[in-house]
Parts: sequence; structure tokens; C-alpha cells
Amino acid sequence: MRRPRASRMLAAASASVVVATGIAGLAVQGASAQSTVSASTFNRNFTTMKLLKPITAKGKGGIGAILPDTVSSTRYVEFDAPYLTKALQLAGMPSSEFSVVNAHGSDATEFADAQADITRGDTVLIMDPLDAGVGAKIESYAKAHGVKVIDYDRLTLGGSRAYYDSFNNVRVGTLLGQGLVSCIAAWHVKSPDVLVMHGAVTDNNATLFADGYNAVLDPYFASHKWKLAGRPAGTWTPTVALSEFEGYFTKDPNINAILMPNDENGAPVIAYLKSKGVKPDTLPITGQDATLTGLGNVLTGYQCGTVYKPIYLEAQAAVALAVYLRAGMKPPAALVNGTTEDTVEHVAVPSVLLTPEWVTTKSAWNS
Repeated sequence: MRRPRASRMLAAASASVVVATGIAGLAVQGASAQSTVSASTFNRNFTTMKLLKPITAKGKGGIGAILPDTVSSTRYVEFDAPYLTKALQLAGMPSSEFSVVNAHGSDATEFADAQADITRGDTVLIMDPLDAGVGAKIESYAKAHGVKVIDYDRLTLGGSRAYYDSFNNVRVGTLLGQGLVSCIAAWHVKSPDVLVMHGAVTDNNATLFADGYNAVLDPYFASHKWKLAGRPAGTWTPTVALSEFEGYFTKDPNINAILMPNDENGAPVIAYLKSKGVKPDTLPITGQDATLTGLGNVLTGYQCGTVYKPIYLEAQAAVALAVYLRAGMKPPAALVNGTTEDTVEHVAVPSVLLTPEWVTTKSAWNS
């Protein structure tokens, strides 16, 4: 739902300069934003967004943000949608010129949302694809209509986006792997029999997570210090994750540790284990996204930790990229701090890559 029009006035201290010099004044302030906005300047107070107002004033058209679903992670409702909305408002985007919607797990809905945004006059889309297929379809349609796309959180393999905004997802996986190693030691798990679960194979992030945690875990299996109970096919649907787990647990009831790639997949597995009499602080399970459910399971001793990704940083970075693109300007090099390979197109995609943290009841680190 779009909100009342936000103010497009500049700060009082610079208003007289703008009036006196017109476009030149805006250009000076735009240059200031170019030199000030970077991947490290975003914060909990969203103060960097205000620096973008002169850039926003120079732009044309709207900005549409499309989130994928509410099932794979509750983060999209709890964090992404409100943070994107706040960042757009504070960057000076009129509320009549932006929207934040959710595709509710439907490829057809996500594509229809993109079409509606472009028909309405949006010139930039911030899009988290449900899968590479619909992502590439949206990006092809957008390109044909002169609209720029920012891949948000997930990279569209085979796509044609302008930029990618996410976390260092191999690092996310590394933290999951290191977290499980630490938890197995802290919870005194003897003869670890470990089930290594995976996210949806259609999500490039799941592949990157696995690259990270497999690099940590594989030496333990190779040395026979740990037993590998199995590697299920993978999903982001919690009910399917539970079915995958139950199948392996039925065959191997000695499973006593689980690499779980996110909190939502872990929740029904934890509920199942509770029903079987598993006690707190005995069977370590990892997670990701620091959702309310996941944090609750960490606090009660049924999940040993979760990877926290500060979504408020990711949302601000996406909006910053969008504001520059909307104004026809190249985002500053200090904002675009990395590249990510599109392994289908074999291109290095300019990226904003942010830093995740591992969180337990006792500590958090991001080394």
C-alpha cells in the first residue's frame, strides 16, 4: 500500500544554494552523496538514506520492490518489507512512486507484479527472484522496456540485472559450518553422526551456502572423526525439510547433529525431535536468518545458533543502488564493493556484499 507523498525539499542549510544555482547546486550535492555513500556507511538509524535525497530529486519514474514469499523465511515480512519501505521514504522517494510487494511463492504473481510496476512507470526494480527462471524472465521483460533491475538477496543465474545486493553467502555457509563444529564441541556430542541439509537447488544462495559449510565439514567426514548420515536433496519449504529429515532419521536414529541451512526449515524438525523426547543442549542444529522462531529455539537450547544477516543494511544498499540508477548515475565504487559470478552467463556481476554474523546465546562473531 502506497503512503502519502513524502517531502522532496532539501535541507534548509542547502536550500539557498539550490535556489541560487539550480541544477548546478543539485549536482554539487549529488557529488557529495557520491563521495559519502558506501557499503560501510549504512546503520541502524538509516542516516545515510538522507544523503541520497539530492540524487532522488534528480531521478525519474518509480521504484518497485518485489519480495518472493512468506514461507521460505519469515524475514521477508518481519524485516525486508518494512526496512525497504523505511529506506525509500528516508531517501526522499515520494510514496506515490514506490511499492513493496510480495509474490507469495508464485512465479506467475512475481512476473505479474513486475509487469504492473513497469506499466505504472517504475524505472528500477528491486527483485528477489523465487527462482532463476522467473528472475531471468522478469529481467528480460524489464530490459525490453528500458527498466533497470537489482537482484536482491538472490542472484538470478542467466539474468541481465544491473547490480546484485546481498551478503557474502559463501561466508554465511562458512559460519554455519564453523558454528556446527563449535556446537558439537560445546554440547559434548560423542561420535557425531551428522545430517547435512541443503536449501532449494533452484536458489543460487543455497549453492553458495553449501560451498561454505561443506568446505568446513568435509575434512571431518574424510578423517572419519564424524559420520555423514546423508545429504538430502534440499528445499526451502519447511514441511518438505521435515519429510526429508524424517526419512533419514528413520533409517539412522543415531543422528545427533544437523547442519540446517535456515531457521524456518529447522523449526518443524525441532518440534519433531521434542516430540521424541530430545532434551535441550543435546542435539545441535544450526540455522540462518535470525528469525523470531529461530531465536526462540536458540534461547531454549534446541537450536545451537543462527546466522544473523542485518537486513536493514541490505535494504538500504538496495535502495541506494536504485536511487542512483533511477537518476541515470553510476553508483559510487565504495558502495559496489565486490563482484559475484553468474555461472550461466559467465559474467562478474557488480555487487554489494555485506557481512553476516554467527549468533548463539553466548557470542556473536563475523571474523
